[in-house]
Amino acid sequence: MKMTRFGRYAAIASVTAVSALLLTACAGGGSSDLSGDLAGAGSSAQGSAQESWIAAFQTANENVNITYDPAGSGAGREQFIAGGVAFAGSDSYLSDDELTKTFAGCAPSTMLFEVPSYISPIAVIYNVDGVKSLNLDASVLAKIFTGKITKWNDAAIAALNAGTTLPDLAITAVHRSDKSGTTKNFTDYLNKVAPADWTEAAADVFPGKTGEGAQGTSGVVSAVKNGKGTIGYADFSKAAGLGVANIKVGDKFVAPSAAGAAAVVAESTVVEGRDAADLAFKINRATTDSSHYPLVLVSYIIGCQQYADAAVAPLVKAYIGYIVSPEGQTAAAKAAGSAPLTAELSKKAGDIVAAIK
Repeated sequence: MKMTRFGRYAAIASVTAVSALLLTACAGGGSSDLSGDLAGAGSSAQGSAQESWIAAFQTANENVNITYDPAGSGAGREQFIAGGVAFAGSDSYLSDDELTKTFAGCAPSTMLFEVPSYISPIAVIYNVDGVKSLNLDASVLAKIFTGKITKWNDAAIAALNAGTTLPDLAITAVHRSDKSGTTKNFTDYLNKVAPADWTEAAADVFPGKTGEGAQGTSGVVSAVKNGKGTIGYADFSKAAGLGVANIKVGDKFVAPSAAGAAAVVAESTVVEGRDAADLAFKINRATTDSSHYPLVLVSYIIGCQQYADAAVAPLVKAYIGYIVSPEGQTAAAKAAGSAPLTAELSKKAGDIVAAIK
């Protein structure tokens, strides 16, 4: 399956039918006819966005109760496969092996849908006294997380930070201890951009044995914030109060930004050979365009094209339809600083969700 490139920074599309109904309810101050409970789990990077989506949706749909457990992408996919939740949030798309499994909550022989819902930079966060600005390239970053570089004043770091006084201080590299789509994106970046220094394939489970592990995005942020000489990786929305490194793209050092993340996704293509309702993206990590920020995650919502419990379908269709709509994307951008889906991608995802049974 092939897809043309999505135009970067496209104007917001017209509202989908589901989000239009939602907005009508909001504007009128009333409530829709939807009712019931809906549970999802997964990506902790989506946490702030999910909070904003749930608040807005439940305001317009007073008889709907939505819960979302930010247990991590791997845990979310496992819960969805087992039928414990109606949808999963995941910062990495389903693997070929996962696609062969039986999904307990789906009607027999039905296909899955997988649509992007949240695009965000991954920040390299650090806590080093006296270091207000930090430049890193993929090679040095890989050597830090494999334990080959152990001191902040290492010559390789100093060479990228002329004029900055780096302390003779041990580095503590903090990684996710749980199955994490953020880890998969981070390790994919290192593998694609610095393959000589990071030989491991992209993986949800951090492959190294050095450094310190922490549970979830909040765990990594807390470990970096409360440590000394620490460095880690986390969704940019959670980086407040910490140092954020610039990464080398082409011949420049680039700070994480929603615009830079959107630019990379706009020039990426979907994974070939998948169902038409599976919008999994292959990201160009090795771009040398300094208007791009290639250390980016595309987070997905995964669900059933047809649910075994027919009562679940209208709730999923309405809620996920809102998430991928221009209104939902604007809400996430305000709450979490994410990059909204382009008009074309929002419409394509909305059409997929509208077909849920």
